[in-house]
Amino acid sequence: MGGGSHNKRLDCPSTNGTSQDPMEPNAAHRVEMPPASMEVHRVETPPARSSVQKLKSKLKETFFPDDPLRQFKGQPARKKWILGAQYVFPILQWAPHYSLKLFKSDVVSGLTIASLAIPQGISYAKLANLPPIVGLYSSFVPPLVYAVFGSSRDLAVGPVSIASLILGSMLRQEVSPSNEPVLFLQLAFTSTFFAGFFQASLGLLRSDNY
Repeated sequence: MGGGSHNKRLDCPSTNGTSQDPMEPNAAHRVEMPPASMEVHRVETPPARSSVQKLKSKLKETFFPDDPLRQFKGQPARKKWILGAQYVFPILQWAPHYSLKLFKSDVVSGLTIASLAIPQGISYAKLANLPPIVGLYSSFVPPLVYAVFGSSRDLAVGPVSIASLILGSMLRQEVSPSNEPVLFLQLAFTSTFFAGFFQASLGLLRSDNY
């Protein structure tokens, strides 16, 4: 009509109820582009293994989880002998690097631990119904042996209260420590010998070098 403009702006309703410019694309009509195609890798099936190979793998994983023999691969014969000696006697590995500063620290720490280990060893021998001298020997002999064969710097070696109490009560059921003290002592030595044998066997089979 006269005086009126024929160019009227048409507002398109948007999805949220507000007016939207017709030149702007509606969000409802936007087309999402698919992501870029990714490379597909084919997964190969593991090779078939016999029962003997599976058993061998399980035994190796159980007794040699860290594969201690891998350090011998590709080494000359002389190097293998050195590595073998260091594997059985870890003291050969760290002793060449021992210094006077470490010795002074070890003396101080040894005196400190000895002031605690002496009365503790006597008490543990009393729990096991054994002579006090046995507790004294068990306080310093195992650390000396472990210094040669051990591979951990932080492991405490020696008698413990639970083991002493169990050993004494177990042997007392068979032999009276007051009536047959010699036989009781012999049985205690036999029990600790076999316990040490099994522990040493586990250490040789599953030793960890630091």
